[in-house]
Amino acid sequence: MVIIGAKSHQLRQTDPFDVHHMIRKRAVGGKLVGFPLPRFHKKNIEFVKTGYGKNQVKLLYIRRERNHHYILELKADVQLTLNSRKDYLTGDNSDIIPTDTIKNTVHALAKLKGVKTIEAFALDICNHFLTAFKHVTRTKVNIEEAPWKRLEKNAAEHAHAFIFSPESLRFCEVEQYRNETAVIHSGIKDMKVLKTTQSGFEGFLKDRFTTLQESKDRVFCTSVYAKWRYNQYKEVNFDVAWKTVKDSVIETFAGPFDHGKYSPSVQKTLYDTQLLVEEIEIIMPNQHYFTIDMTKMGLTNKDEVLLPLDNPAGNITGTVCRKPQAKL
Repeated sequence: MVIIGAKSHQLRQTDPFDVHHMIRKRAVGGKLVGFPLPRFHKKNIEFVKTGYGKNQVKLLYIRRERNHHYILELKADVQLTLNSRKDYLTGDNSDIIPTDTIKNTVHALAKLKGVKTIEAFALDICNHFLTAFKHVTRTKVNIEEAPWKRLEKNAAEHAHAFIFSPESLRFCEVEQYRNETAVIHSGIKDMKVLKTTQSGFEGFLKDRFTTLQESKDRVFCTSVYAKWRYNQYKEVNFDVAWKTVKDSVIETFAGPFDHGKYSPSVQKTLYDTQLLVEEIEIIMPNQHYFTIDMTKMGLTNKDEVLLPLDNPAGNITGTVCRKPQAKL
């Protein structure tokens, strides 16, 4: 069925792979006319990419050391690529590892190997499927960690109680092909930061549609997304590395605690966030706050009451790759 505007036209197709007989309908001068589409045949069709898996596999892992407990809650997406496409071509399912089995495997590996970090666990999942099944040629695992934080009072940690603290989300992406080294990305997302001064935007291009006024002092708010790649991971402490990157992003944004650091643009702040990793991608949408006009109420608003405006928002992105001699 082909739908054009509000009208539909039934098309006849004699061969599911030979669309030479299909006629596309089109309005020309108020009349419907037809013309043939190009001929396709099985031998002219090839797969570009295939894969399947299980998404949103959730678990809470608890490690108990006497009375002191540690937790890590996660959700994982696992995708596999097989060396055959007979399931697509002929409906032969003999090589398919059921997605329910993939889910069970994730749960079982958490029990058998533990979950030290989401990166290490993703590596365990990749290694399992490539080792246990010779017809699996590629694995890709994406994991998000739930932001649980141990309760504290007067610098004392609670032994087994936690609070959900979504100041930022940690995630990782691990991809591995058979007989190749895994590629690991770690990341931060949904980390919303704001400063009330030490930010401006001046000297930008102006044309007849420009209404934005230049500013030497404005509120700067953004929700940071950052993803970086490790050039090796054998001796990496992923927890320390993640915290180092997060702290670096925050320190670059905020500057010294007593007086801050001036940002002439979101782009400059993004670039200044240079980190000791091989490659990093950062996205910083500019979330605006506008001073509310109170003159009609007889009030003078000296940038004390502002209106948050999420959309539309500027979106600034950048990916920095270290030069070969600068890689760690």
